[in-house]
Amino acid sequence: MYEAGIREFGQQGYIRQAQDKHLCRSFGSEVSRLSVAVSPPYRPTHTGRSLQLFPFHKLIAKSATTVILGKMAVPPTYADLGKSAKDIFNKGYGFGLVKLDVKTKSTSGVEFKTSGSSNVDTSKVTGALETKYKWAEYGLTFTEKWTTENTLGTEICVEDQITKGLKLTFDTTFSPNTGKKSVAGYEGWLAGYQMTFDSAKSKMTQSNFSVGYKTGDFQLHTNVNDGSEFGGSIYQKVNDNLETAVNLAWTAGSNGTRFGIAAKYQLDSSSSISAKVNNASLVGIGYTQTLRPGMKLILSALVDGKSINAGGHKVGLGLELEA
Repeated sequence: MYEAGIREFGQQGYIRQAQDKHLCRSFGSEVSRLSVAVSPPYRPTHTGRSLQLFPFHKLIAKSATTVILGKMAVPPTYADLGKSAKDIFNKGYGFGLVKLDVKTKSTSGVEFKTSGSSNVDTSKVTGALETKYKWAEYGLTFTEKWTTENTLGTEICVEDQITKGLKLTFDTTFSPNTGKKSVAGYEGWLAGYQMTFDSAKSKMTQSNFSVGYKTGDFQLHTNVNDGSEFGGSIYQKVNDNLETAVNLAWTAGSNGTRFGIAAKYQLDSSSSISAKVNNASLVGIGYTQTLRPGMKLILSALVDGKSINAGGHKVGLGLELEA
């Protein structure tokens, strides 16, 4: 699925965003996606006019819709809506896993990122490899991705070459699913929509909508997935050392409401502790220690509060290396 998005910042601080759906090429299970983001000082004169995106692919994108909103910084991607609260619940934990992440950079400028994990219960080992090379002279960035699930991906990014402030990204992955995402914002308020289309079955498999509000130390986020799953989260940075988050979720037709509370406390410049608990009485604790610059050790444990003496608790160990 090829997507094009243009953001224009005028002298009045307005945002003009045009999101387009165009071509979908499938080669077996391969789906390509093209994303375009325009930031100042680039100002297209006509959003309804044809815009040639990638001459070497002979792709032409035409404006479909235009949304004009008030003052705000560049809206985040759909996946980043409510990200601060998600990070408090997810980062610093690895229950039942032994993980290793390594980041290195060669003298020629090629960046390598390798990650691997082993499930203690199933003994299943998974891994991923990512290489990134930046050709600064031409504003090009090439990224190759591979996982042990036999998923391959290639990303090519061109920035500030066709015109100042124009960024083009060509992303190809071996996956039968593709999606359209759009986010708009107004004075701290954010609204986003996401849809997923299964090219193998020729039908839409996902339709999600989100609304959020964001300030410097407080974030509120709500979402509706497929019209049946509802969720919300609240994030607050209490002070420089303490961050807290609360999330809620429920499904239409069900009386059960899922909720959780999480917090992260920075003990000092090199260590932090995280804790979370949900309505199922599952208590998670994580400890992150920076052993030295570029090396982090992560310890975590998950305890079932309903059956402390029965066992079934999980521990996790992670090591992050960066050079």
